[in-house]
Amino acid sequence: MRWCISIGAVFLAGAIAGGDVRSLAAPAAPPLPAAAADEANRVDVELILAVDVSYSMDMDELALQREGYAGAITSKEFLQALKTGPTGKVAVTYFEWAASTDQKIVIPWRVIDGPESAGAVAEEILKAPLRRASRTSISGAINFAMPLFDANDYHGIRRVIDISGDGPNNNGEPVTSARDAALARGVTINGLPIMSKETNYATMDIENLDIYYEDCVIGGAGSFVVPIKTREKFKEAIRTKLVMEVAHRVPELSVVPAATREPRVSCTIGEKIWQERWGR
Repeated sequence: MRWCISIGAVFLAGAIAGGDVRSLAAPAAPPLPAAAADEANRVDVELILAVDVSYSMDMDELALQREGYAGAITSKEFLQALKTGPTGKVAVTYFEWAASTDQKIVIPWRVIDGPESAGAVAEEILKAPLRRASRTSISGAINFAMPLFDANDYHGIRRVIDISGDGPNNNGEPVTSARDAALARGVTINGLPIMSKETNYATMDIENLDIYYEDCVIGGAGSFVVPIKTREKFKEAIRTKLVMEVAHRVPELSVVPAATREPRVSCTIGEKIWQERWGR
């Protein structure tokens, strides 16, 4: 079942909160037994953060987005959520995306198991230079994300792709094709539609981007959308979303199940707008 969360009505994070060099000549440490090594690589969730850096995002939004993720990972709510899982660990990687062939890993896979590791990941996120690029391919982001699960050494109870963006898919294969292929492999996709600017029909903006994400982008067990309606809600929304993903909780109140009927917004609306405007 899929859900859409109202940030104004629910702030789940608050509820969950309510936590020397060896010589080269020294013999190498013996390898861990296979069972111990396997146990060391177990995590509660393998979480991919896929972040939109298309030109429709202005530099202030890009900076807020980065600060939001860094602040969320080091927040007391997130650290408390870590403790709710059986291993108390999550594996995270962070990449930025635009066109179907434009994805860049900013943070390779890292394990977060407490304040120190969380702080190190947050520092890496903030240090990376900001960039922008053309086109918006949510399908490209999903397709890029899927092999990252198989390439890591971790064994998560859940696998989640967390997609943030401020517009519909307008490049690459249809978003529903990429989504459905991911869901068929047991991956959950959650969404953070960014709707903090007034809709500009001269660009690729659409009304009801949150509904587009609900019907065309997200899916899988417990999937949800957390829309950002104002710039002031950027950091709060990101924190709420990450806490929910780590704690694997969906609030019982103030949520609305996403529709199971036909999509309320065309899942090819971005491609249609691009074709009408630029004819290619």
